[in-house]
Amino acid sequence: MASVAGRVSRLILSRNAGAFTRNSGLKSQGTTGVTLSRNAVSSTTGGILPKPEKVPFGLIRMTAVVIPFLYIGTLISKNFAALLEEHEIFVPDDDDDDD
Repeated sequence: MASVAGRVSRLILSRNAGAFTRNSGLKSQGTTGVTLSRNAVSSTTGGILPKPEKVPFGLIRMTAVVIPFLYIGTLISKNFAALLEEHEIFVPDDDDDDD
């Protein structure tokens, strides 16, 4: 059964007019349309793209965003835990089992 499924999937894939290449992704053969490709470091012709722009103060910007949101999240968690304890929704039992 597995070999039949493999043959059917190969047949379907071969009927699609696409060929996967290393540098250009999935290309349509014989059609003029949109070419699906994902080029991280090379262009469609195979040339290496220039380095991306370096963001100045990247670590400082990240810290300026992360620290306030961590603090806000901590405050929300603390207030919600106090609300749950006030309404006795989730309060741990104080059982002293020192036997």
